[in-house]
Amino acid sequence: MQAIRFLASPHFNDRPEHTPIDLIVLHAISLPDGEFSAEHISNFFLGHIDETAHPSFKDLSEVRVSAHFVVARDGSITQFVPIKKRAWHAGTSIWQDKENCNDFSIGIEMIGDERQPFTRKQYTETARLCRTLMQDQPIDKTRIVGHQDIAPTRKWDPGKQWDWGHFNRSLAHIRHLYPSIT
Repeated sequence: MQAIRFLASPHFNDRPEHTPIDLIVLHAISLPDGEFSAEHISNFFLGHIDETAHPSFKDLSEVRVSAHFVVARDGSITQFVPIKKRAWHAGTSIWQDKENCNDFSIGIEMIGDERQPFTRKQYTETARLCRTLMQDQPIDKTRIVGHQDIAPTRKWDPGKQWDWGHFNRSLAHIRHLYPSIT
């Protein structure tokens, strides 16, 4: 288990006052599509993606997106936004009749796509991260959802490659947690 690295994204704002954080949203991301470069994703969330690095990046230069965490293929984790702040990961969304999921959720991106399986390390470390967050926030395992669950007409992720059964087994067997996350 490695320490969680922190890189400060400028893409966040304050959550509405008195709003409990009670949902975790799992995502998948690859930049460019089908490639798993953590560097490109970090640069995107930090607001300085090199639009000359790949033709598809030209459309991303003005996009302002972030997540609280990114879980790389090797299981390493980078935090981009403090938990108490509102990361810009869910977009137009709704869960159990509550709109604007960014207001009350924590966003976790796993580096991956719909074509290749996620890694064993990603399942383990995403589960460890979720279990740690559940210790500090009023979140139970029924409130860990996919982006496709809160924005089904817009989003596919984490997609068919994310094995929820495998994830739930990992979540149940986690014993060692990360130190408290801020």
